[in-house]
Amino acid sequence: MAGRLKWLPRGRLELDCNAEGVSFMEAESEAKLSDFNDFSPTPEFEKLVPQVNYKHPIETIPLFLAQVTRFKCGGISLGVSISHAVVDGQSAFHFLSEWGRIARGEPLETTPFLDRKILWTGKPLPPFASPPQCERKGFEQPPLLIGETDNVEERKKKTTVEILKLSKTLIEKLRSRVNTSEYADPARGFTRYETVAGHVWRCASKARGHSPEQPTSLGICVDTRSRVQPPLPRGYFGNATINAVARSTSGELISNGLGFAAEKISEAIKSVTNEYVMTGIEYLKNHEDLKTFQDIHALGSTDGPFYGNPNLGLVSWLTLPMYGLDFGWGKEVHMGPCTHDGDGGSLLLPDKNDDGSLILATCLQVAHMEAFKQHLYEDI
Repeated sequence: MAGRLKWLPRGRLELDCNAEGVSFMEAESEAKLSDFNDFSPTPEFEKLVPQVNYKHPIETIPLFLAQVTRFKCGGISLGVSISHAVVDGQSAFHFLSEWGRIARGEPLETTPFLDRKILWTGKPLPPFASPPQCERKGFEQPPLLIGETDNVEERKKKTTVEILKLSKTLIEKLRSRVNTSEYADPARGFTRYETVAGHVWRCASKARGHSPEQPTSLGICVDTRSRVQPPLPRGYFGNATINAVARSTSGELISNGLGFAAEKISEAIKSVTNEYVMTGIEYLKNHEDLKTFQDIHALGSTDGPFYGNPNLGLVSWLTLPMYGLDFGWGKEVHMGPCTHDGDGGSLLLPDKNDDGSLILATCLQVAHMEAFKQHLYEDI
């Protein structure tokens, strides 16, 4: 985490462990913690997290930036920015947890496993996975709106962020509905993520007013630690996620019901096997230029993948240890994301009260948000 990234030819990145260090800042605010209400992302709230200037050469940008802010009421906040190219959510929370243990004077609980070569296949593409076949498994660009040749105009449209609570009762109703549908597998049942993601995907399609034949996709971030063979060692420190993509049309999603959407998502997640991961790595290794897959850019850029209208990306933090971080002065008042990824970017989090409810942090175009919220709470 004290090193730097640097560009290599063909859009490759290399981690240079040069011990340049991290960025640690201290700030003071005239505000009180209570001024932030539910801690929804706002311009003032975003000032609590160190900002990265992506116009600077990547070789000069720290991989980890932290900002401690002291408030008028005596409270403090810790905002962090961490390079997603270097670590995924599991490793980011591992880092923060161990930092807290060290601050409390305790030893490490889990030593980080740092050898990235464990995910280096080093073999040619197997006969079952030619590059075109692999590309169809999740590396092609998301669909565009019918009649459009690019997503430039959709990227320009004004967006808004909402933090929406899904009560335990609402989730139980959705799960009861989806697990009694014709698409349910009695031996397994659909998970919370598959159920809620299917509901969110359908509501977004309704709110956006798509034509029935409009292709749409849902991007899913899958942790591969237990899906590769052998499984990655405990404490693997890096980015071990890979994208899976559920695809349909808006007409199919809406007319066939929640069970259909949940099944599409479940099938996409199940497809992430050892073969899928290793084939994906090999495909990327052999691809001419990786920049088309990268989103190392500031918000508002026209580069990288775009999961806005007519698509959606929903990342799950449901299994991450995001609450209870203790630096020696007790547990936090709030823990959550500060920024968003633009239109279509969404996070699903457990509620801090551990009462079975969930939190959906979502960013959509302003023109679609009110209709989305109405469908989210009423189409149960």
